[in-house]
Amino acid sequence: MLRGHDLTIDDIVAAAARIAGAVERTPCAVSRTLSQITGAEVTIKFENMQYTASFKERGALNRLLLLTADERRHGVVAMSAGNHAQGLAHHAARLGIAATLVMPEGTPMVKVGRTRALGAEVVVAGASLAESHALARSIAIERGAVFVPPYDCPLVMAGQGTVVLELLEQAPDLDVIVVPVGGGGLLAGSIVAASASARTRPVEIVGVQVSSHAAVHAALQTAGPDQPVPGGDTVAEGIAVTQPSPRAIRIAHDAGCDVVVVDDALIEEAMVLYLEVEKVVAEGAGAAPLAALLAQRERFAGRKVGLLLTGGNADLRVLASALLRSLARSGRLSTLSVTLPDKPGALHALTGVLAAEGANVVELIHDRMGLSTRLRSAQVAVQIETADRGHLDSVVVALETAGFTVVH
Repeated sequence: MLRGHDLTIDDIVAAAARIAGAVERTPCAVSRTLSQITGAEVTIKFENMQYTASFKERGALNRLLLLTADERRHGVVAMSAGNHAQGLAHHAARLGIAATLVMPEGTPMVKVGRTRALGAEVVVAGASLAESHALARSIAIERGAVFVPPYDCPLVMAGQGTVVLELLEQAPDLDVIVVPVGGGGLLAGSIVAASASARTRPVEIVGVQVSSHAAVHAALQTAGPDQPVPGGDTVAEGIAVTQPSPRAIRIAHDAGCDVVVVDDALIEEAMVLYLEVEKVVAEGAGAAPLAALLAQRERFAGRKVGLLLTGGNADLRVLASALLRSLARSGRLSTLSVTLPDKPGALHALTGVLAAEGANVVELIHDRMGLSTRLRSAQVAVQIETADRGHLDSVVVALETAGFTVVH
C-alpha cells in the first residue's frame, strides 16, 4: 500500500486544475508501426508538443503558481540540464517573475540558448548536476529567492504527475506506462496518479534509466538511495542524474515499481525510430521508454503500453550523430576498406559488384599512395547504403567472391 510521502492524488488533481489552459493537453495516439515492431500495442503521449517541447512545464508551473506575493518579488532559482530550465523560464516570464537558471557545463547549446531566449538569466557552471545544484542553492540564499528543484519537491512532482492523469483519461485501457527516470519526480508523480486512477484494474508503472546513470534502479535493488553510479556522457542527458530524489525512491519502493536499464545504443535506435516512423524528434530521455520496449520485448508483448515521449529538445549535432551510429549498427550505412589491383578497370569492377548487389555508393575515396598500401595495389574506402545487416553481409560475400579483400 502506498504511503503519501507528502504527495497524494489530491495534489495531482489540484495541480491539473491549476495549470489547465497554461500548458498543452498533448495528444496521444496508437502507433501501428511501433506496435508491429515491438509486439505490444503502443500508445504514445507526445509531451514534446508542449511549448518548450517538454513535460517539465507542468511541475515548474505548478510550483510557480503557489508562490506567495513576497516570493514572487524575490524571484526563483533552479538548476537544470535544460528542460526544467526552459519550462521555468517560460512560465516565470509569463507571470512576471525573475528566474535564474544554473545549467551544467556540457548542456546542449540548443537548451542553453532557448532558456536565455525565454527571458531567464542563465549561469552555465558546474561539471555535473550536483555541482550546479550547489551553486544554484547558494545563489538562491544570497538573493533571498525561492529554489525550485527539478524533481525533489512534492509540488513539482504533483505537476509532473498530471501527464499520467491526462494519459489515462485519453487511453483508459492501458496495462502499463513506461516512464523515463532521472531524478525520479516524474516517476513518483506517475505512480501516485496511476495508483489512484478510477479504473477497474491497476495500471503498472515501469521506469527506465540509462545504464550510466541508473541510480534509482540501484537504490531499489538495495533498498537505499546512496548507490554510486558510473556517470559520464550519455545521449540521454535529460535523465543523467547521479543523486535522485529520496522521496521518489521511497514512493517507487513502496509501490514495488521496477526500473529497466538500457544503454545508449538502444536509446539512439529509439530516437531514429521516432524520427522515421512517427516523424517526430525525441531527445534521448524522451526516447528511453521506447528503448525499454526494444530491450524487453517479451515482457511487454501483447500488452497495451503507454510511452511518455517526454521531450524533443535534441541538440542537432547529437541527433545527427545518433542517426549515423544507428544506421551503422543496423547495417544500413557502412564503410568498407577494399584492396584492389592498381590497374585499369579495377575500380569499375568494384563498383560493378556493388551495383549488381543493389548497394548504393555514398562516398568513395581511392588511395594508391598510402603508407599501408601494397605495391601495385590501391586502397579504396567506400561508404555504402544497404537495406539491413543481411544485405550488407551479402555485399561483402559478393566482393570477396570477386577476388577483393574487404575489411569492415
